[in-house]
Amino acid sequence: MSEDAKLASMKDGELTLEEIAELLPGTGEIMASVGACWWKCAYAARGGNWQLAAYFVRRVRSLQRKLAVVRPKYAGDLAAFEEQHIAPTLAACDAASQRAFAEAVVGATDKANELHVKWAKPYIRWTLPDEPPKDLDMSSQP
Repeated sequence: MSEDAKLASMKDGELTLEEIAELLPGTGEIMASVGACWWKCAYAARGGNWQLAAYFVRRVRSLQRKLAVVRPKYAGDLAAFEEQHIAPTLAACDAASQRAFAEAVVGATDKANELHVKWAKPYIRWTLPDEPPKDLDMSSQP
């Protein structure tokens, strides 16, 4: 290790900034979480649970903002995606509009798949699973 390597003190030792950077989640881990959130968002909206749908849209936004930090080469596309697709999806949730939501989700999914091609990952093509997630009640709450 070089003498000017920055160290972070841990309970049981020290780590360099490079070692800490290696521990950060990669694009695959972050995007797997994005896909899970998008799936839950879609089914929450279908069930009329607009608050839950909006929560998962915000989670997608947060995850993508983190991805822009750890993988800056995607930052421009992620910022544009947020403006052009995340914002309208959130607006549809706020309006409780099934039509606007469906249009926003289709547009966002199509754009995400285009970006996979752009970034040399054409084999990644996200589709909405046929079944709703089993771990949450997706229906509207009383």
